[in-house]
Amino acid sequence: MLETTITLLLFLFPLAYSPGPGNMFFAANGARFGFSATVPANAGYHVAAWVVAIGIGMGFGWIATAFPLFLVTIKYLGSAYVLYLAWSIGRAGSLQDDPNARHAGFWDGAILLLLNPKGYLIVALIFTQFVDATADSQILLIILVSTVATINNLIAFAVWAYIGDRLALVFRRETDARRLNMLFGVMLALVAVWMLLD
Repeated sequence: MLETTITLLLFLFPLAYSPGPGNMFFAANGARFGFSATVPANAGYHVAAWVVAIGIGMGFGWIATAFPLFLVTIKYLGSAYVLYLAWSIGRAGSLQDDPNARHAGFWDGAILLLLNPKGYLIVALIFTQFVDATADSQILLIILVSTVATINNLIAFAVWAYIGDRLALVFRRETDARRLNMLFGVMLALVAVWMLLD
C-alpha cells in the first residue's frame, strides 16, 4: 500500500499542480478574498471529488461509455460555467470597491467539480493504472486511491489559493487589484476554451 501511495503521488503531482480550471479558480478567489475564504469551496470541491472518484471506481464509469452524450453535455456545461466564473472574476475590482462581493462557497466548489469532465477522465485513468480489477482488495484500493488523489488535489488547490492571496498583497491599489483580477479572469477563460476544444 505504501509503494502504491508513493507511486500514485508521483503520478498525480503534475496533474494536480499544473494550471487547470480548479487551480485558477482558487488562485483567483485567494487573490480576491484571501486564503481563508477559499476553504469552504475547497471543501465542497473535494467532498464532491471523493464521492465521484469512489463512484467511478465502483463502476460509475460505465455511464460515460454507455452514454457518450453525457460527457459531451458535461463538457459544454463545464466550459460555460468556467467562462461565467472568468467573467465574474475578470470584471471585479477590489473588495473595497464592491462591499457586496461574495466569496465562493461549498456548493460553488462542488459544482465546479461536477461540471469538469476532465476530472472524470483523469480519475478513470488513475484507476486503470492503480487498481487491479481482479484484486481481492479492490474496494480497499479504490478507497485508498480516491482518498490519496483527493487529499493531494486539495493541497494543490490550497497552494494556488495561497499564491493568489500573496499576489493580492503585492497588488493592493484599486487599479492593481483590477489588473490582477483581469489576469486571473483571462487565464480562467483560456482554461475554459481549452476544456471545450480538448
